[in-house]
Amino acid sequence: MPTDLNDTLLHEVALTLFPGVGPQLTRQLMSYGGSARNVLHLPPGKLLKIPGVGPATSKILTGPERTAALKQAEDSVRKAEKEGVQLLFYTSKQFPARLKQIPDAPALLYYQGTADLNHPKTLALVGTRQATDYGREQTERLIKGIASHRPLIVSGLAYGIDIAAHRAALQESLETVGVMATGLDVIYPHAHRKTAEKMLSQGGLLTEFPFGTPPDKYNFPARNRIIAGLSDGTVVVEAARKGGALITADLALDYNREVLAVPGPLGSVASEGCHDFIKTSRAALYAEPADIEQALNWDLALHLQGKPTAPSTYDADDFTAEDFQLITVLLTAPNREEHLDNLAWKAQLPVHTVASLLLGLEFRAVIKALPGKRFGLL
Repeated sequence: MPTDLNDTLLHEVALTLFPGVGPQLTRQLMSYGGSARNVLHLPPGKLLKIPGVGPATSKILTGPERTAALKQAEDSVRKAEKEGVQLLFYTSKQFPARLKQIPDAPALLYYQGTADLNHPKTLALVGTRQATDYGREQTERLIKGIASHRPLIVSGLAYGIDIAAHRAALQESLETVGVMATGLDVIYPHAHRKTAEKMLSQGGLLTEFPFGTPPDKYNFPARNRIIAGLSDGTVVVEAARKGGALITADLALDYNREVLAVPGPLGSVASEGCHDFIKTSRAALYAEPADIEQALNWDLALHLQGKPTAPSTYDADDFTAEDFQLITVLLTAPNREEHLDNLAWKAQLPVHTVASLLLGLEFRAVIKALPGKRFGLL
């Protein structure tokens, strides 16, 4: 391997390039190998002892495909360095924390931009490609209505509601990230190139697909799970009864994220999907910005200032063992903040127990509730 390249990153990228080795198997291999480099140097006998690895996969990981994957990875790392693209393996501290919480998260992300992918307030806006004037107007009104929160707006760079959301965010000086179903060097649709270029300095572009990947139709449903997983909530602005926007909304529900839908004019085919989601209680009705604020606890975040604060040091004698366990986790977390699920995992406590403990600590003015089921020390 060329000595001027990051050896760890090179092997991590290579591990994601093998045919038939998806994100879940990548994690399985990493859990047994300890590092991507170790995995790619395991002999066939040891590979076959890893659950999920059969003779075909073992042959791929140790055969000519290994050399090809390393060469492609070298090209990708060099291209990324040249073009200012971040290659974020799932073990990286920069990998979006929200995505780590979903079971089918990508193993590697290609990211180019300026936005923090762990932004404290992140909202996805999705909808039909055949947007009406009503849909575009509601998209602009919605983003203008929540602009004071300075959220990160996430969408898919597609025709219709997606591009309307990105452009409205840019207009309001909000950061916006487009999740792509292609490689970063393949802007699709091409008509949105100028908007995409603006987003690089006011948000960014994100994909799990290697450089050069064309807009294959199978990539779009996969892309949708990243939009849903990257966001605290998803708003469907306009959607027919079938389409990618509703797939994204269903995925958000699977990930226990908030889903809201904008009602449309009665009889509008373009809003039938939104109406169905509202009628079946799969989505809350969006009528005004306060609906998003309440669903995502943004209204609470606005009023945190002036609340009593706890001391900066904590005495274990003042808390139960479980309470102090949560405090310890938060003390070591970035910005002393953590998502509910991560808190439960790191403290090795059931989620329902952690939720109850957090409520008590909040009453004692020890912790604060933040948007997106996150909690931090006061």
